[in-house]
Amino acid sequence: MKILGIESSSLVASVALVTDDVTTAEYTVNFKKTHSQTLLPMIDQIVTLLELDLKTIDAIAVSGGPGSFTGLRIGSATAKGLGLALEKPLVHVPTVDAMAYGLYGAAAVICPVMDARRNQVYTGLYRYLREFQVLKGQCIMAVEDLARELNRLGEPVIFLGDGVPVYRELLENRLGIPCDFAPAQCNRQRAAAVAALGAVYFRQGQAESAADHVPDYLRKSQAERELEEARQKGLAGELAAGHAVGAQP
Repeated sequence: MKILGIESSSLVASVALVTDDVTTAEYTVNFKKTHSQTLLPMIDQIVTLLELDLKTIDAIAVSGGPGSFTGLRIGSATAKGLGLALEKPLVHVPTVDAMAYGLYGAAAVICPVMDARRNQVYTGLYRYLREFQVLKGQCIMAVEDLARELNRLGEPVIFLGDGVPVYRELLENRLGIPCDFAPAQCNRQRAAAVAALGAVYFRQGQAESAADHVPDYLRKSQAERELEEARQKGLAGELAAGHAVGAQP
């Protein structure tokens, strides 16, 4: 079975091919370039190096969010375009799940943290006991709330993700349990993990058509939030003005 993996939920751009539980190719770049510039050329490089006929893949696993709205849209559009052109199904792989899956066999609770700004992170809690276990599905929460939940759980924890350099000091100060931080080779998103977990989900029948795929943002975009705030302020101003007019003799 061949699964093409696409990861674009953060600054990391990554594509990979997993063939029968072996990573046959992976191309990952963590640099300030837009994913629209990188993903398709990276896929083309893999296809060329492996002399791969994309029609022979079984499915396309795509990191489905949460993460960067722009990155997720580009990754989704790339996967959907390939899926439609090749008539191949897509496998929606939750971003945080795939990050945790990259720490196979860890002897501690695995806690990915993606910086969601405003002292919030996209996170989840996972464990490996012979199999991959989801203790808490991916969600958005305040960093201090996450620390409290981990203290209640009372087990050693390993952190990874771009939220680590942002919130490491806060976490270390708030935690009363042993904690560690994943090293460079496994502390960010990787398409090989997306493809490998996608293969597991594909075997379980968790596939969708390219037309049906939609990213899971977990929250509204900043532009949408700012628009709502502006509307609420405008409505509050209108109500205040109405009360002022009504109060005139």
